[in-house]
Amino acid sequence: MLTVKSRFFKSAAALSVAALALTACGDNGSDEGDNGEAAGGEITIGVFNGWEEGVAASELWSYILEDKGYEVTLEYADPAPVYSGISTNDYNFTLDTWLPVTHADYVEKYSDDITDLGVWNDESSLHLAVNEDAPIDSLEELAENADEFNNEIVGIDPGAGLTQTTESEVIPTYGLEDMEFTTSSTPAMLQELETATEAGDNIVVTLWRPHWAYDAYPIKDLEDPEGALGDTESIHAYANAEWAEDEANADIVGWLENFEMDSETLYSLENEMFNENPDTEDYRPIVEEWVAENQEYVDGLTN
Repeated sequence: MLTVKSRFFKSAAALSVAALALTACGDNGSDEGDNGEAAGGEITIGVFNGWEEGVAASELWSYILEDKGYEVTLEYADPAPVYSGISTNDYNFTLDTWLPVTHADYVEKYSDDITDLGVWNDESSLHLAVNEDAPIDSLEELAENADEFNNEIVGIDPGAGLTQTTESEVIPTYGLEDMEFTTSSTPAMLQELETATEAGDNIVVTLWRPHWAYDAYPIKDLEDPEGALGDTESIHAYANAEWAEDEANADIVGWLENFEMDSETLYSLENEMFNENPDTEDYRPIVEEWVAENQEYVDGLTN
């Protein structure tokens, strides 16, 4: 059985080593990356705590941009401070904006200072998921079978959009008020899922696609006939508007505008990062190996 462990923070030591390596030639703008292209300066990417698809995409782009000669820092935080930081250009961009629903409030709040660089995955959706052999297939059946799931829905972070949607839409729509909705964190939810899987117990969790758990565990989404969880969403890259308009950043902006990554490709990277190497403190060697196995795809991201 796989051991689940999410990493929200990069090793400070690893970042320092990378920064030293990239700045060893000086900071006069004439440095060159591994591919011989001129370095482009410093880039800061805002990454949401606990959102594995954003972590994976950000780690991939950190590798790509450093290979191009940029000095990259990943700043991990919750969505609210990430969007605030992008609006002030403390962070240049983030890769994990879910629209049209999940992060719409943040996009509206900072609309004057941030800009959409486009969709890189259009297969995203929110769900309540259960073990594959659970006795129900639809949210309509959950209330009558609550005892089968220990009268509990296992959630993620209290401030997550999925949590808010579950509380305000799913629970009242399907009469689940008598079930206990527990929230703590994504890693805690995944640990509960793993424990239940090992024990052969029924469990219902809040989850989203794309997520590597769908490859790692025998689970299924409960049907949502009332549409309480909303329609399929898309994942966008959002940047500071002034930064994106700066001609010096035109290459990066163009690459991000053309960036596409389907869920199957994303799952393969996530699995390597979060499943196959659960105890790592440094994702870079994992990303490097994955890139080597997917070189044609990665090369196409900056062509």
